[in-house]
Amino acid sequence: MGKTTGFLEFDRKVESYAPVEERIKNYREFTLPMEEKDVKDQGARCMDCGIPFCHSGCPLGNLIPDFNDAVYRGKWEKASEILHSTNNFPEFTGRLCPAPCEEACVLGINEDPVTIENIEKNIVETAFKKGWIAAKPPLERTGKKVAVVGSDSAGLAAAQQLNRAGHEVTVFERDEKPGGLLRYGIQILKWKSM
Repeated sequence: MGKTTGFLEFDRKVESYAPVEERIKNYREFTLPMEEKDVKDQGARCMDCGIPFCHSGCPLGNLIPDFNDAVYRGKWEKASEILHSTNNFPEFTGRLCPAPCEEACVLGINEDPVTIENIEKNIVETAFKKGWIAAKPPLERTGKKVAVVGSDSAGLAAAQQLNRAGHEVTVFERDEKPGGLLRYGIQILKWKSM
């Protein structure tokens, strides 16, 4: 996993921010992407620690050392497959998750932990740019119909999993548009915290 001595060779590096004067002019993302080499170096910092506590720190059970290793080796498509095997929406979690996995990172005992959340974000952004993320309709339908109430991240993830299993899914939402907290809460919370 990673580079055996990567955590000794590379310091933790995170995205920088656009100047405040630019950020207040729009609602676009205000972080500046890292260079691919820097993201690979961060993947190299994953220690092959034996017991990856980052797994238990992650509420989704993401296979963190596995996708970190794939990124380090430049196998971005494999990293995307690994990430999507446990995470329905890494494009959200790579930006909004408070990253308890980083708090659980063994490297964090003595050094700054691996930048897991940023690696996750870069995996999914690369996958979108390369066209690796596409709808995958099930090969067979079960004939069963399922209703999912609420179109927040949990509701949409449930709908996606049920659809993958072959069920016909209808998502119901009380608000005018789908998205739940992703649409109506996060921007407000972010705005208030600025």
